[in-house]
Amino acid sequence: MTPTSNTPARHYSHPNTLKRAMENHTRPYRLFIAAVLLAHTASAQTSDTLQQRTAPSLTDRVFQLGEVTVRPDGDSGAGSRVGRTDMDTYNTVDVPRALDLLPGISATASGRRNESMVSVRGFDLRAVPVYMDGIPVYVPYDGYVDLGRFTTFDLATIDVSKGFSSLLLGPNALGGAINLVSRKPVDTLEWEGAVGLINTNGYRGSVNLGSRFRSFYVQGGYSYLHRDAYPLSDKFDPHAHEDGGMRENSYRTDRKVNLKIGWMPREDQEYVLGFIDQHGEKGNPVYAGDDPLNSMLTKPRYWQWPYWDKTTYYFLSNSGLNGKNRLKARIYYDMFRNSVASFDDSTYSTMKKPYAFQSWYNDYTYGAGLEYGTTVIPRNELMLSVQYKRDVHRENDVDEPVRTFEDVTMNLAVEDRWRIGERLLLIPGVSFSSRENVTAQDFNSATNVISDFASAGPSTALNYQLGAFYDIGRHMRISATASRKTRFATIKDRYSYRMGTAIPNPELAPETSDNFDLAWRGLLFGKLLLQPSAFLSRISDAIISVANVEPGRSQMRNTGLAQFHGVEMLVQYDVRRNLALAANYTYMERRNLTDPDILFTDVPWTKVFGSVQYRPIERLLLVVDAQYCSQRFSSSYGTTAPAFSLLNAMATVKVWKHADIDVGMNNILDENYMLVEGYPEEGRNFFVTLRVHGSR
Repeated sequence: MTPTSNTPARHYSHPNTLKRAMENHTRPYRLFIAAVLLAHTASAQTSDTLQQRTAPSLTDRVFQLGEVTVRPDGDSGAGSRVGRTDMDTYNTVDVPRALDLLPGISATASGRRNESMVSVRGFDLRAVPVYMDGIPVYVPYDGYVDLGRFTTFDLATIDVSKGFSSLLLGPNALGGAINLVSRKPVDTLEWEGAVGLINTNGYRGSVNLGSRFRSFYVQGGYSYLHRDAYPLSDKFDPHAHEDGGMRENSYRTDRKVNLKIGWMPREDQEYVLGFIDQHGEKGNPVYAGDDPLNSMLTKPRYWQWPYWDKTTYYFLSNSGLNGKNRLKARIYYDMFRNSVASFDDSTYSTMKKPYAFQSWYNDYTYGAGLEYGTTVIPRNELMLSVQYKRDVHRENDVDEPVRTFEDVTMNLAVEDRWRIGERLLLIPGVSFSSRENVTAQDFNSATNVISDFASAGPSTALNYQLGAFYDIGRHMRISATASRKTRFATIKDRYSYRMGTAIPNPELAPETSDNFDLAWRGLLFGKLLLQPSAFLSRISDAIISVANVEPGRSQMRNTGLAQFHGVEMLVQYDVRRNLALAANYTYMERRNLTDPDILFTDVPWTKVFGSVQYRPIERLLLVVDAQYCSQRFSSSYGTTAPAFSLLNAMATVKVWKHADIDVGMNNILDENYMLVEGYPEEGRNFFVTLRVHGSR
């Protein structure tokens, strides 16, 4: 039996506990692994019969100029792509939920900040940067981004690169990259809209309109997602800071506008202006756990985020110079503004106590990139790129002056696709990156004086990789990739005092990871798709906190050595024209080789996802999916969030050729589960959505 998440948190002190815990929580899968061979990852495109939506295919509506990938031609991206159909089929309203469908990726959270994130083969978002149509959208200060603020309603696909990612995207892709790709119209007029109810206190709405007329096209979208609060499981035991029922201070509202105008004077030329505007606001639920070493137990945070806003302007172009040469350009300006308010108590009305405050971020980033591609060399597609990026972070609390931090990053990259014979494709690449701090201001709260930190020299990094893809036959491929990737220390890594507990270290060097992957992909009997893979990452010069550099104060230093390794399996079996089974399996170990007593957090050792899609009649699609995650550590000293199992179901009824109704329930078994100890997730909940779509 899987323990429910109201099982008391356990606290481990012996390094062998990690091994024992992994062994205890992998036993449920020794029988399940056999079943995995009967299904496929939720990310792979299921049969056309099962997933009839609109025509032409949704793949045609992907904004291809916004894609940056190193996958070979003809690779569907199984296990590394979530398409528009998948997002609708599994009712994934935001990016973390969509990515959680894939093997090797786990939904994670920062409970103290109420941020939704993901881990890619054990790497967090500082090491897996997030892009929108190839434009970096991660936050300059700490490299993270709250993915829960990114809804999926305007997206065509989400591409994930694990370890082996295109060097043309830019630096800091230590463990891969995530690219959110928008839509592009192909017809004279296209429309899609949705309105829905989530429980009785949540709402969603979206509209997407597109038009293609001769050489011009325009695509626009607006979306809205609101929850007053989410319900806790009936199995949740009341806590000093949470009495159950509706989760206190768990409201959210997210609005997004996504617009772009494109001109395609020729087949090999495209010029696009784009605009994305997001506005979010959210509460921050209070810690409701029992870890005696967690300061939140006796000193809870009463936080709210009045706004979390991001605005992006961009220009993308592809210019075919002749039949063998092309030039791509990328120019962007991205603004990030947010505010956090810390209140005295759960009334969220006063700020008089010493720990109460209000803080503001007002950041912006601008940059440009130029990419030249040529096929002059026979059987080669050679690409060279240069990028420039300037990050500016500005912050202050009430009655404090604004301090500014500014970094400039440059990146030079060369990548090639070398076809050898008819079966072998090699993709080598190398890049050189540099980051220089331009401004770093220190603040003395006692004197209210701003001064400059001591200057630090430029930081440089060399990245290189090689991928080999060999087609064994028409429907089989084996691949092996190796890469050395780096991540520059963030502004927070280098300059944060961490509320008086740390010493800044402007001289931090990049951390490095050597990533290896071996995979096989095959389609058997025209129905069974298999793709096992094994991966290994060895991280050196890892940036970790070293305690007691001075009495009671830590410092971030390049002293860490770690190893991540594991296996993935994904399969699809189209049993009949109207029935498909799907599943994926991930097992992963993360070991701190420098100090085994300090544990890695937030990622389960084992994750399994499976689904059944059945269309009994043409107008009805039934989908049932389930997920199991083993326990995960929530603190470096061994507090755990217990294992959990989730069961979801949805029915889609076509009520008209242009309209569908989705009715579903998530967490049917009302599991009381957590991604982070002390922060319970949503209990049983339902949704009803009307979707309309069409084109002419």
